[in-house]
Amino acid sequence: MRLNSKELANTSQWEKAGVELPRFDREAMIQITKTVPEWVHFGAGNIFRAFLTALQQDLLDQGIEKTGIIVAAGYDGEIVDRVYRPHDNLTMAVTLKVNGSIQKRVLASVAEALRMDKAEDFERLKTVFRAKSLRMASLTITEKGYNLTGRGDETLPDVAADFLAGPKSPKNYIGKLTSLCYERYLAGKLPVALVSMDNCSHNGDRLFKAVEAFAIQWTEKGFTEHGFLDYIRDPAQVSFPWTMIDKITPRPDEGVKNMLEAVGLTDMAGELTSKNTLVTPYVNAEEAQYLVIEDKFPAGRPRLEKAGVFFTDRETVDKVEKMKVCTCLNPLHTALAVFGCLLGYTKISDEMKNPDLVKLVEGIGYTEGLPVVVNPGILSPKQFIDEVLQVRFPNPFMPDTPQRIATDTSQKIPIRFGETIKAYLAGTALDVHNLKLIPLVLAAWIRYLLGVDDRGAAFTVSPDPLYDSLHRSLSGLKLGQKGPFHEVLKPILSDSRIFAVNLYEAGLGEQVERCFEELIAGPGAVASTLRRYLA
Repeated sequence: MRLNSKELANTSQWEKAGVELPRFDREAMIQITKTVPEWVHFGAGNIFRAFLTALQQDLLDQGIEKTGIIVAAGYDGEIVDRVYRPHDNLTMAVTLKVNGSIQKRVLASVAEALRMDKAEDFERLKTVFRAKSLRMASLTITEKGYNLTGRGDETLPDVAADFLAGPKSPKNYIGKLTSLCYERYLAGKLPVALVSMDNCSHNGDRLFKAVEAFAIQWTEKGFTEHGFLDYIRDPAQVSFPWTMIDKITPRPDEGVKNMLEAVGLTDMAGELTSKNTLVTPYVNAEEAQYLVIEDKFPAGRPRLEKAGVFFTDRETVDKVEKMKVCTCLNPLHTALAVFGCLLGYTKISDEMKNPDLVKLVEGIGYTEGLPVVVNPGILSPKQFIDEVLQVRFPNPFMPDTPQRIATDTSQKIPIRFGETIKAYLAGTALDVHNLKLIPLVLAAWIRYLLGVDDRGAAFTVSPDPLYDSLHRSLSGLKLGQKGPFHEVLKPILSDSRIFAVNLYEAGLGEQVERCFEELIAGPGAVASTLRRYLA
């Protein structure tokens, strides 16, 4: 039993395997979408495949919408060649529920998959952006996808090259998106919503600033008409809604593959792309999911509220985003990721069996984070943390790893911890010196960057755009070395681009230094230090 359009026609074999099939006319959907596209998505990874395609399929199954999604892969175009096209743009979605039950569903709402690095596919995207029917272009390209500068504020090489070359053949991800927006401008200043669905604070603004930077450069250099910059800046023509997205989609699990093969599916094995992306015909994810979007769509939008999406105002999105990203989930995830790697764990759910790690995330969430959270109204912060710590993280059927969560931590720390620190500094009834566990996690992250676990064994640090420079700064440090480490740590801890604040000016720099001294004292120091801080 193979995952492709032809095999879907034999419905009995899928029913026997317990797999849910799409209930709409897929061929009609594909033709309508190609003719009158309404939704294009940038970022062909697992969060898109497991979450967004399922939302649109819900609407298609109910007959609420007629069109599907056109997806474009930018960072790693091999995903399209290795997993989308061989399986006719179908995905086998496996939902791992906390009660042990498993839902298997074929997701078929992708009408077309394109590679942004292929000239013919990019031309097709230009056609899509010139279509009057297009309503929204969404993105899941990770936090670092919006960066136009490096750590030293220098313009990234591909961005600098695109600034000088203009919109014809850009190399940078945002440059390509801006070029497509220019096509839409030339087609009659057609309205569209550009919707970032990445875990970035105020992600809509971050996307706007990146697109605007290209529009400014190209307008000043005469590559685009002067009206293009006004078009990008006019929310009645191009909007940049804020969003909050939440669904844990771990790396594809070998056990899930074996389970699918046991019920008769073939060709489920994954492969690594040249950029080290593991691609598989299936995705595995948790059941819990949230998507909150600022309702700002100048060309209209899919009726995703019928699939459980919250549409609201910007203020509410901001509250929900801060609740989740700054307090109720993401900081707890990062804390488990850093300590999990140092303590030799390979599953988040196993970490939740360690009483010390449970106390750590409870303390960060309930004690240090919750006091600065503003209740958004549509979701309860306390209940959200309860679900995270009692249901989501302990789910033994979720094969999520601290190693995956530790990826790009330098890009996440400003939001996941820096915003809470800033809230303490701004609050009249709060004392930043009462923070004990957040500084401990920040010190543990620096300890993690040494690539040596609590037993003294080397491990591979997860990819991070700042790893090379940070690792060089720490290269002289060894496990068992005695402090003080002020001269080594000061350039890092004072960098507000990493922590959102200068930790010394915030009154926490020396505290992080002391934590680091304890964590590096020798084998077993991570576990013993953690226990002391929780006492």
